[in-house]
Amino acid sequence: IPQYGRMAARVLIVLTSNDAMGSTDKKTGLWLDEFAAPYYRMKDAGFEITLANPKGGPCPIDAGSLVEAFQTEDTKRYDADEEAKKALASCVPLEKVDISTMDGIFYPGGHGLYWDLVDDKTSVGMIEKMFATGKTVAAVCHGPCCFKNCKTPAGESLFKGAPVTGFSNSEEAAVGLTEVVPFLLEDLIKASGGNFKRKDDWNSCVVKKGNLLTGQNPQSAPEIGTMFVQMVLKSKDAEAPDVPDYE
Repeated sequence: IPQYGRMAARVLIVLTSNDAMGSTDKKTGLWLDEFAAPYYRMKDAGFEITLANPKGGPCPIDAGSLVEAFQTEDTKRYDADEEAKKALASCVPLEKVDISTMDGIFYPGGHGLYWDLVDDKTSVGMIEKMFATGKTVAAVCHGPCCFKNCKTPAGESLFKGAPVTGFSNSEEAAVGLTEVVPFLLEDLIKASGGNFKRKDDWNSCVVKKGNLLTGQNPQSAPEIGTMFVQMVLKSKDAEAPDVPDYE
């Protein structure tokens, strides 16, 4: 990816602190590849990356995302990357982040965020500020759940009238968690006036409208990571290639 602008872009990846699946005895957390794929695209573009979560300290990783079937080039790179592991184990507390210094904000998925980030006022405020100032706001899989309480400057839902995607009802049913999650993301988007876009289960689907970027599932992580980088570069430097709306 070519370098644009004289200053490195600064981006924030917001992660969960929660490893409990609601009131069940199931464990959850971050879905690793939804972090790893975008992280390495940002890193390879020379971005300065801050990792933050509500409590600070470690971000729990969903053990389900560590099984052999879900390993990718990016998760294998992470496995060998002591610097990245250390960063994920020592996240900055969200409230300590100066969001005004960031050029983009990214929310990976995993079920953990349902129970800590969705109603986190600091997170909501950051998303609203980034969106209102035209900075890149992105989320993949369950990540868009974190937009549930976010409003545009006009006071509307961030989803209203926008083409957006996220983990679909059929994918939630396939993993057997329809009755466990506090709400279904597809239903939330539709109820909030969003134009829910999707591809078949477990196929990459990325949707861009203005400075809002969403991905459907873990398979979308590489594509959304690449588009996030392109959007941030464009926002930093008018000479960078355009990133047209996409659905």
